Amino acid sequence: MTKFDYFVVFAEMRTGSNFLEANINSFNGLQCHGEAFNPHFIGYPNSTDILGITQPMREADPQRLIATIKEHSAGLGGFRYFSDHDPRVLDPMLSDPRCAKIVLTRNPVESYVSWKIAKETGQWKLTNVKHAKSGKVSFDAAEFERHLSQLQAFQVELLGALQRSGQTAFYVDYEDLQDVDVMNGLAAYLGCPNRIDGLDKKLKKQNPEDMADKVSNFDKMEAALARLDRFNLNRTPNFEPRRAAVIPTYVACPDSALIYLPIKSGPEPVVRAWMAGLDGKPETALIENFTQKTLRQWKRGHPGHRSFTVLRHPLARAHAAYCDKIVPVDGGGFVEIRDTLRKGLGLPIPKDPADSLDPAVHRAGFLAFLGFLKSNLSAQTSLRVDASWASQLTILQGMAGMMLPDMILREDRLSDDLAVLAAGIGKGVMPALPDVTDPHVDRLTTIYDTDIEQAGVDAYQRDYIAFGFGPWA
Repeated sequence: MTKFDYFVVFAEMRTGSNFLEANINSFNGLQCHGEAFNPHFIGYPNSTDILGITQPMREADPQRLIATIKEHSAGLGGFRYFSDHDPRVLDPMLSDPRCAKIVLTRNPVESYVSWKIAKETGQWKLTNVKHAKSGKVSFDAAEFERHLSQLQAFQVELLGALQRSGQTAFYVDYEDLQDVDVMNGLAAYLGCPNRIDGLDKKLKKQNPEDMADKVSNFDKMEAALARLDRFNLNRTPNFEPRRAAVIPTYVACPDSALIYLPIKSGPEPVVRAWMAGLDGKPETALIENFTQKTLRQWKRGHPGHRSFTVLRHPLARAHAAYCDKIVPVDGGGFVEIRDTLRKGLGLPIPKDPADSLDPAVHRAGFLAFLGFLKSNLSAQTSLRVDASWASQLTILQGMAGMMLPDMILREDRLSDDLAVLAAGIGKGVMPALPDVTDPHVDRLTTIYDTDIEQAGVDAYQRDYIAFGFGPWA
């Protein structure tokens, strides 16, 4: 009799998890149910339920789906879980010794390039080589570091949880997926007595070419990877910074010893223009795309440097996130999240972002979005807490692991605060700021009332209290 009630495959996109699932399902007595806790669908993109549990049912009670998988699977049941899946089930799974853990990993450069190609071609699975699509992609060093930081943070979280609870996992590398003996070993680990003679042949490997044939700027990729602090020699015991991916967004003046630590959905365009103007340079001269290594080098090379960030009123910031990411007038934004908010959670968000130009439609959608944020920031939804709307207090705590800002400025008195900052680095004059630093202020003014304000307080009470914010208007 198996010592497990169910299993979970911890993986990420483009690590071979579809192929691993196909081989797991080839064993009589094992059943993997896809991405059971993907916030945008349940199991598979076109499926409506798992063993009778629909997406709204899962959203209301995620543990009910786990119980159903345990009780009604054809043998030992399980599913695949990625780092951006429903966070509400992660701790219960990790602390449950009756949950078998399988950890699938892949060379992060290979998974990143594979993801870029799949995104470019639209081909995420391949079952017939006649339909194979190929293409070359450009390597983005900052984007890759964010990818790598996310992978490492999740692996550290898994490892720490297993160590603290005295558990172990079955580790599988991408290359192991082609070894039938490893697959049979996995079945043995799960307590399945059956064995297979060969691997599932339905899924075909995509993009088998050499890396140099898949990356258009291969030489730049080699140089960027050589700069990475591979062994993270400055890592502290608590594995800070928790939000390491924010470091590539830091911006330094072209000449002055001044560096800006942006908070998303804040007045970043205005501040960037001011920093460039402070040195009489174009914005293209700003120093960007920092890594931990280059940030340390910049600080050593700029004695007397000053760092700063800018707070925006929580309500205005949530509104900016809504306008820029959920219903951007020019299209784009977080399309999947918008669809999930509309279809999965039933928020009155217009399908066509242009419809939100109607003030009544915009008010209803934004008010519902604030209600979502209250739940999202309390870890009560399956959608990620994106940096565009995470609380500013949490973001500042994440910054502290690498670099505390010398000054925390306020948008409502930005000109005065920047003058003090400029004087602190010896500047006698500075460029003027525009009268309006929030491009969405007029839309918020049109819909603002006490209900909107109270919803903002409910969602961001920590920020209101921590930073002393009063009503927006």
